[in-house]
Amino acid sequence: MAAIEARGITKRFDGGGGAAVDGIDLASTDGEFLVLLGPSGCGKTTLLRMIGGLEPPTAGDILIGGRVVTDLPPRARHIAMVFQSYALYPHMTVFNNIAFPLQAAKLPKETQKQKVGWASGILGIDHLLDRKPRQLSGGQRQRVALARALVREPNVFLLDEPLSNLDAQRRASARDELQQFQRRVGTTTLYVTHDQVEAMGMGDRIAVMDQGRIRQVGTPLEIYDDPADTFVATFLGSPPMNLIPDGASGLLFGFRPEHFVPASDATGDDAVRFPFHVHRTEYLGAERLLYGAVGETRTIARFPANADLPIHVGATSEFAVRRRDLKRFDRETGLRRDQIRGIG
Repeated sequence: MAAIEARGITKRFDGGGGAAVDGIDLASTDGEFLVLLGPSGCGKTTLLRMIGGLEPPTAGDILIGGRVVTDLPPRARHIAMVFQSYALYPHMTVFNNIAFPLQAAKLPKETQKQKVGWASGILGIDHLLDRKPRQLSGGQRQRVALARALVREPNVFLLDEPLSNLDAQRRASARDELQQFQRRVGTTTLYVTHDQVEAMGMGDRIAVMDQGRIRQVGTPLEIYDDPADTFVATFLGSPPMNLIPDGASGLLFGFRPEHFVPASDATGDDAVRFPFHVHRTEYLGAERLLYGAVGETRTIARFPANADLPIHVGATSEFAVRRRDLKRFDRETGLRRDQIRGIG
């Protein structure tokens, strides 16, 4: 096992423009499952590739297990990588593709068979071991690449959206199996995704990235409940956090859709009340979403599907948010403020 650390990592590509990765400082703990979460083009894959030795940084250092590896090739870093490109050997069977690092390490054939059987079983490809990559779907090829990484039991896993080509059912199962495996072997894992469900469900901590920088690092609960800025607040959560402008003070007040309560359920100074005009409702099995507006701002509320609510589509009702659930942001910078005095 080994922790990962990035110190002042910057990457600029030829041709000008801004930095793809801009002075990032990030450190995992030993054995941690750390997720890099962000939209396409935010720099998360570039950062992962620099940690893996596939891209040289323009500035800064990479450390693995306390050792500076900035100038070392990938093979000297004792890592295993799975990227969106599958990099499978077309002339080899699935078995031999998965077993390749074990064969290179000259492990006994019975050990190779056991490890390949275990990894292929986890990913649901144990029935494909005699096939060649050209006979597989894209999702199956990616699972082969992931299995090849798993059998190596390296000090560090670097995973770039390895589940993106799986169907929804297999993805949910693979998330659980991959997380259980990581917990069992205790290998430090850096996992790149744009999928907040994967990030929230798998990560010990999440590093949210945007435009080459890290916006916030924290546990899934910390990131969700206490976003550092409006980007994090609206990127994480489905539906995202509501942001209501307060024109009198240049602030934005944020609250999650599930923090709506009928005004009758809020007493005294515990809550801030406001009129909510309902445009439409949406039923999603166990829950109901209300789409509407507070003033001129589009707003979404979430309630249990069987909740008895004082609402009518096309009408305005009074709702409230408890003060402890309100977040304050600077309207110009988007950065979080601490003290909450109310809306208006």
